[in-house]
Formats: sequence, structure tokens, C-alpha cells
Amino acid sequence: MSQLQNQPGHEASADLAGEKHLKIVQLYPRDMNIYGDWGNTLSLSRRAKAHGFSVEVVDYNPGDPFPKDGDIFLGGGGQDSGQSRIQDDLLARAETLRQLAADGTPMLVICGLYQLFGQDFKTVSGQRLQGIGVFDAHTVGSEERLIGNIVEESAEFGTLVGFENHSGLTYLNGDTKPLATVTKGDGNNKSDTGEGARVHNVVGTYLHGSLLPKNPAISDFLIKQAALKKYGEFVPVDIDDSLIEQARASAIARPR
Repeated sequence: MSQLQNQPGHEASADLAGEKHLKIVQLYPRDMNIYGDWGNTLSLSRRAKAHGFSVEVVDYNPGDPFPKDGDIFLGGGGQDSGQSRIQDDLLARAETLRQLAADGTPMLVICGLYQLFGQDFKTVSGQRLQGIGVFDAHTVGSEERLIGNIVEESAEFGTLVGFENHSGLTYLNGDTKPLATVTKGDGNNKSDTGEGARVHNVVGTYLHGSLLPKNPAISDFLIKQAALKKYGEFVPVDIDDSLIEQARASAIARPR
């Protein structure tokens, strides 16, 4: 049995000889995977298969060969200690990741890795963690945790639902735009209504939950951009999302 198949929550490589194949790379799952981020990988993998792709899921942790040929990159949340453990390796991969992002490779980074895809993160204890600058953004730690159900509106993805749990306050600069406008919850920093960040085909957000099972529009965006980049076309399949819509309605109705 392969290492991939031994990983809990992983979809095994399937139909690698298929006509259209996508490689999903999960960044730092050993240290940045405390808020249900396996659920994002699993959901995206199954969504891609529903659209007719064979899928391979690859983990990348410090010391591993970096999979530059990944079609979609995902990264999750972690505590300050986890961010410190991956920082040196992330900085060593910074130029590669910035180039992949600039070339249109779709990425989704959540919470802790979202912060490190900015310019820097100054923790509440005063430690400065340098980011890789995919987003023109900076984060500062605070004593208060922003925690609870969150609903937001995105011109690109419609209504997004999730759960936020972070003490870092993120501020966007320059050409980096927010992912969405918060209608219930706190978002990036409580002082404005923005949440998350968007640049190229990269999505950054504080939404956990897991995010993708309740927000298939983002999954479809990642799959579409990967397919267009790799194959020059994307022909979506009409997927029955009625159960997802029920889950979304339940999540939206929950109190903060």
C-alpha cells in the first residue's frame, strides 16, 4: 500500500492513466492541519472526480521534494508554533510559490498559512514571522480571539459560510483585494468589513468548517482554473448540490 493510501482522510491516487488528471498538493499537513483541513482536501478531490478528472493527492512537508508540477495547492491552519516550524522551509520555497501563483496556478490557503502568504506576521509575543509575499498583507497578533460562525458575500463566489477562529488581525494593502464582505462575524481584523484575500488565482481566508464542503463554488473555481491552465478547457458536470444547500442554509441560520 502506498504512503498516500496510509494517510487518514486521503483519497488514493486513481486512474492516473486517465485522459485528464489533476494533482492536488497539500502544503504542510503535519504542522498546518488543526481546523479540519483534511476535509478541504477530501472535498476538493471528490469534487474534481465528479467533474470527470482522475486525482492524485500529494503531501508536502519540510524535507520532501517540492512538487512543482502540482495543479492545485492547498494549505491549512496552525498554531504559532506550527507556523514557526514551517517558516524556514516556506521561505526556501517562496520564489517557487510566488512564480506558480503569478503563472495562474490555483491555491487555497487558510488561517495560519493565509497569514504566512502575506508579508509578515507579528505574534502577540513580539516574534516576527516573515511571509512570502503572495498577498500584499500583514498580520499582527492580538489578545482577543475572533471566533464564531461567519457569513460573507463575495462578488465572485456568492454567499460564503464557515467558522472563524483566529487572534491574528490581517490588513490588506496595494492590489490585494478581500475575498468577501462580512455580513455576520469579524473577518480579517474587526476594523473593516473585509475577509480573506484574492490575487491571481489564489484564495486566502480565515474560514474553517471545513470550508470547501459548504462552499462548492470555490472548489469549482480551483478545479476550473487548474483545468484551463493544464488543458485549455473546462467542461463542468451538473452536480446535485441539494444536500450542500441544506447544510449551507443550516450554517447561515446559526447564531454567531
